[in-house]
This record gives sequence, structure tokens and C-alpha cells, in this order.
Amino acid sequence: MARYHGSRGAIYSSTTGAGTAALLVSMSKWSLDMATDKEEVTAFGDSNKLYVQGLRDIKGSVSGFWDSADDSLFDASESTDGVKLYLYPSALAPTLYFYGPAWLDASIDVDAKGAVTVSGDFVAAGAWGRK
Repeated sequence: MARYHGSRGAIYSSTTGAGTAALLVSMSKWSLDMATDKEEVTAFGDSNKLYVQGLRDIKGSVSGFWDSADDSLFDASESTDGVKLYLYPSALAPTLYFYGPAWLDASIDVDAKGAVTVSGDFVAAGAWGRK
């Protein structure tokens, strides 16, 4: 098992649910939360709390710097049928990634004292996987 630096991460996204995913340029960070629902089922006489597990709640975020030559993050956020997302922890391990259909929101942040940044939050629009 190898360890990697995050500087080689990558995000690929389509701009529609049927489109082909391409590299999102100028991105610098992504996160993926794959928490599952848990419901307490503690009954009389149990020695501690008990839980049952439900479905995964896939969601996350992407962020980076605004590139005036690339509107794909904003195009993806306007899709009426979602997008395809591929999240790579490292380009040095191109066969290891997380993927699935998603609904993507986008935003831009302009600060007189800093770089213009973009970000987006996503939630699953179907089944997700990991390679």
C-alpha cells in the first residue's frame, strides 16, 4: 500500500448526465463524505445503545480557482439530468477513484484581497462506486 500527496488529485465531471467527463481545470480540493444513516434500536434490557445501519448519504464538495476560459463547473450546475463525477486521490494511481452520478451546485467567491475562487457541493443522483 502506498501513500500519496494530495497535489496530484483530480476531478473529472461531465456537464450533463449523458455527457463525457473531462478534467475540471484549476481545481485544488475535493472532499467526499460517505456516511451511512444509523437508527437507534435500543430496547429494554440492552446493556448499551444499539443501532441499525441504513443507506449511504453520498455528498461532498469541490473547489479551486476561477478560470475565465472554462465554465464547465457552472455548466454542470445547470444540468437538468445531473452529471458524472470521478474523484481521483492521486493521478499517480489512475486506477483508484470514486465515481457516480451527482447533482452539483456551483458558486464563485471574489475577494479584493485574494484570488477568485469557485466551489461546488454535490449529492448523489444514483449509485456510487469505488475502484
